[in-house]
Amino acid sequence: MLTRRTMLALVGAGLAGVSPSARARAEGEFEFTLTDAEWRARLSPAQYRVLREEATEPAFSSPLNDEHRAGLFHCAGCDLALFDAATKYDSGTGWPSFWAPLPDAVSTKADWGLLGRRTEVHCRRCGGHLGHVFDDGPKPTGKRYCMNGLALAFRLA
Repeated sequence: MLTRRTMLALVGAGLAGVSPSARARAEGEFEFTLTDAEWRARLSPAQYRVLREEATEPAFSSPLNDEHRAGLFHCAGCDLALFDAATKYDSGTGWPSFWAPLPDAVSTKADWGLLGRRTEVHCRRCGGHLGHVFDDGPKPTGKRYCMNGLALAFRLA
C-alpha cells in the first residue's frame, strides 16, 4: 500500500540521490527499522555512512582485522549475530573477512558499480550494508565475505 509517508520517503530519496537499497530501507522492508534521525543518533557518523549509505571504510583501518579471539561478530546497527570468529581469516585485503555467515544472518543483492557487478551483503534484520562477498575465499565454501569493520561489533564467547 502506497502511503503518504512512503511516497514522501521515495520522492525525498530520489531527489537526494539515495541508492535503491536506501529507498527500500525507508519503506520499512526489514524487521528492525528506525527513522533516519534515530539511525544517526545510534551510530557514529562513519558507521552511518557505511551501514546506511553503503560507503566503504579505508582498507587496513579496522581494529577488527586484528581480532582473533573466540566470539561472534554482530551487526553494529541492530546487534544481530552475523559471523562466528571461527570463520574469520586474513584475506590480505585490509578488511575483516569470513568464509561463511551464521545461518539466516545476512542477505545479498546485485550491486553494479565502477568495478562491474558485485554482490552486496547486508544484515537481514535491519538492512545495514556490511560489505561484499566474492568467490575467491578459502575452503570449505570458497567465499570471501569482505566486511567493513565499522559495520560490525565483536562480542567475546
